[in-house]
Amino acid sequence: MEPKTCTQPAQSTRPRARDLGIVIGGFDTGPLNAITDVPGVRVGHTTVRQHPDVHSGVTAVVPDSVGPHTPLPAGMFTGNGYGKLIGATQLTELGTLETPVLLTSTLSAFRVADALVGWMLERPGCDAVLSLNPVVGECNDGFLSDIRARPVREEHVRAALDGASGGPVAEGCVGAGTGTSALGFKAGIGTASRTPDLGGRRSTVGVLVQANFGGTLRVLGRTVTPQSLGLVDDPAPVAEAGSCMIVVATDAPLDARQLTRVARRAVFALARTGAAYSHGSGDYAVAFGTRPEAGAPVADAALGPLFEAVLDVVEEAVLNSLLAATTTTGFGGRTLPGLPADRLLEVLAEPATLLTPGGTVA
Repeated sequence: MEPKTCTQPAQSTRPRARDLGIVIGGFDTGPLNAITDVPGVRVGHTTVRQHPDVHSGVTAVVPDSVGPHTPLPAGMFTGNGYGKLIGATQLTELGTLETPVLLTSTLSAFRVADALVGWMLERPGCDAVLSLNPVVGECNDGFLSDIRARPVREEHVRAALDGASGGPVAEGCVGAGTGTSALGFKAGIGTASRTPDLGGRRSTVGVLVQANFGGTLRVLGRTVTPQSLGLVDDPAPVAEAGSCMIVVATDAPLDARQLTRVARRAVFALARTGAAYSHGSGDYAVAFGTRPEAGAPVADAALGPLFEAVLDVVEEAVLNSLLAATTTTGFGGRTLPGLPADRLLEVLAEPATLLTPGGTVA
């Protein structure tokens, strides 16, 4: 039986963090609180499912007009390099992005890269291109999906690229996030945006995360686990494994060096959510600018608000990925619970327990 596919699934009806009154940081969001608030950025998903064993897919972040003749300034940062970020060395060496950024499952990454190359070579103006650097990130969805089946194929990649659009971005169990998990819960794709002021210039920064990393969830300083919410009796066996891919887009005029600094903060932000950065985690951020013609880069001394906004926006995007995801039973009958909004609010409303310097409860 062929896996069922879905392109551009409907936006989740589950609440996002801000719908619950969970506000992270003091910067305003963009109109959609999504990476597509950055002008010229589109997102496409193809979800690939075959119950009960296959829960996978591909997600495309597509900047307008990006190509080998019209590269965008870009930077990247690796927090822990247990991963397969295809195209990383040239991205780091040249500081330019030549293709959309695609996200998928670990063992499907190589097929996805090949399909991306084929799609790019067909773009207008690329008929004489002899070299191309596809950028494809991945997370291991093998806990819930039959990863060895490598279910993501060329037609799925092309559907995500051709169907990429602006507007609201589907989150949770969609595209590259269909089979991923984070911090003991079912997770997936999450997004958010901010509009900091950089030396008198209002800019937009947006992120999209593929959350699949280990650790213990923290929300507004509170520790939240499936056990504390009464969802399971024992910790999930994947609690210390996994990865996270972060894509950052901004219309602020930044050069590649500055975008690398932005990418570094994006990975740092995972610590706010409770990330463990374990041995087996691949924690990567790719940051690109959409306005290479916008003039002189922002002065380094004016980047403080942007750095802070990136910390806030990644934290919120991870939380959105958890809130949008639903309990999933997958390969081998393994199940991971979704994060229930009502129970989360109950935990956040409980009085905080404080310890005195002597270790006793205050």
